[in-house]
Amino acid sequence: MQSYGGSEKWDGEADVVVVGFGAAGASAAIEAADLGADVLVVERFQGGGATAISGGIYYAGGGTAQQKEAGFDDTPSAMFDYLKLETAGVVSDELLEDFCERSVENLQWLERLGVPFEGSMAPRKTSYPTNEYYLYYSGNELAPPYKDAATPAPRGHRTKGKGTSGKVFFSAMAKSARKRRGIDVRCQTTVTSLITDDAGTVIGVECREVDPRARGRRVLHRVLGSLNRKWNLYYRPVGRLMDGPIRRIEDGHSVVRRYRARKGVILAAGGFVFDREMLGEYAPRYLGGTGLGTIGDDGSGIRLGQSAGGATDRMERVSAWRFFNPPIAMTEGVLVNKEGERICNELFYGAKIGEHIAEQTDVAAYLVVDSRVLADAKRQVPEQTLWFQRLQTTYLYTVGHKKGATAEELARRTGIDPAGLARTLERYNADRRAGVPDAMGKDPAHVTPLVDGPFYAFDCSIRVQAGFPCPVLTLGGLTVDEWTGAVTGVDGAPIPGLYAAGRTAVGVCSQSYVSGLSIADCVYSGRRAGAVVARGGRLA
Repeated sequence: MQSYGGSEKWDGEADVVVVGFGAAGASAAIEAADLGADVLVVERFQGGGATAISGGIYYAGGGTAQQKEAGFDDTPSAMFDYLKLETAGVVSDELLEDFCERSVENLQWLERLGVPFEGSMAPRKTSYPTNEYYLYYSGNELAPPYKDAATPAPRGHRTKGKGTSGKVFFSAMAKSARKRRGIDVRCQTTVTSLITDDAGTVIGVECREVDPRARGRRVLHRVLGSLNRKWNLYYRPVGRLMDGPIRRIEDGHSVVRRYRARKGVILAAGGFVFDREMLGEYAPRYLGGTGLGTIGDDGSGIRLGQSAGGATDRMERVSAWRFFNPPIAMTEGVLVNKEGERICNELFYGAKIGEHIAEQTDVAAYLVVDSRVLADAKRQVPEQTLWFQRLQTTYLYTVGHKKGATAEELARRTGIDPAGLARTLERYNADRRAGVPDAMGKDPAHVTPLVDGPFYAFDCSIRVQAGFPCPVLTLGGLTVDEWTGAVTGVDGAPIPGLYAAGRTAVGVCSQSYVSGLSIADCVYSGRRAGAVVARGGRLA
């Protein structure tokens, strides 16, 4: 952080300076511009962040047009009842109620920006629907204890587009910001420090921009950034090869820029999953996972806030995804730890499953199925999966498993305690035959005796696997005033001129994650911060 003595030269100024151009940054910029503010956005790469490479799921409820089209009568109170269990007090009840009450309007706001949604309902529980369906249960709504506490409704609104449609989601936001509103977005520009006045108010940022005169370097930086983002999704070792060249361009071919923020700076630079040091400090159990996002999720926004005195919270909270459905038949197996003990309901959302796995010895877990389940799963693959899911099932069903003629042999080959696995299977099978409710609350339709050898085990541990990666994203960040987004210090007081949104800040999804909740929080918190700063710090 730098203190401004009054003699420094500014290279530009705006009412609002936004750091980062993903869903949160774009939402903040658009909202501020719509309220009449002059907005400048600085972005390390080309924009989009984790949102552009996501599935494009937006968590919304309370009676959206898409829910009504599919025949579901959801309410804000039902949405609140469900999310209260998921969020577990990370935000106040009043804030969560506001989030739910504004859900329909925020979705409509996105539609006005050009983000397309549709109410075609997926016919089964899945981690991500096929191209025929754009509304689904994207969390734990159908599983106990959630379904007992809140009326279930599908709230996963998938952006209309083939494949992973995050690119469609963000391209609409980017077009709306840059072309329709003329917002100035400075790409290939990395903020290195905040600038304050003598009173400690944040009044601007210092950046490094890849030199516009070095056209070849700018093109190479853009190409490497795009390739790096794509490879990191599927095989980080290849993406890592590009990290160094990207940084060398930024370090050796950049010019310093200083931008003044007349009303405030909004930090919306993502989380810290690609900073190994920070991840090791706060959440070492997740080091074996594959970072979900871009190398811009390096904690830089959080560190900028800390440099101004900002406090952090929930930094240990990380979402680890263990999806083995689709195909749905795989949920008929049992997920066990090294002791052979069952871990959780296999129909839970993948991030909830990952949360349970993180609590196990050596963060190890194995999905055990018999030959009948595997045969059913293979038959379901063509109908229930998209191309990227087929890459995973191809790996798992060919070389990505252990096999044993008996459950005991499978346990020995896998490193599971044979006696523990035998007890688990005996109870699981006996309960099903006797009509006893499943011990983990799994829907009886997905509980069938596992008796037909050979048996198979799929390694669901939180560790690097080329064909079956475990994506992880960080959920914690800077503490903020719930109603303004102002970054707060350890004493709870707001830091003048500094705001944060999205995964740079603590928000609705900072305790627990379900598909679409992070982007929904980015929109909610981004709009909140943008509006407050545009109004000069006032709520309304």
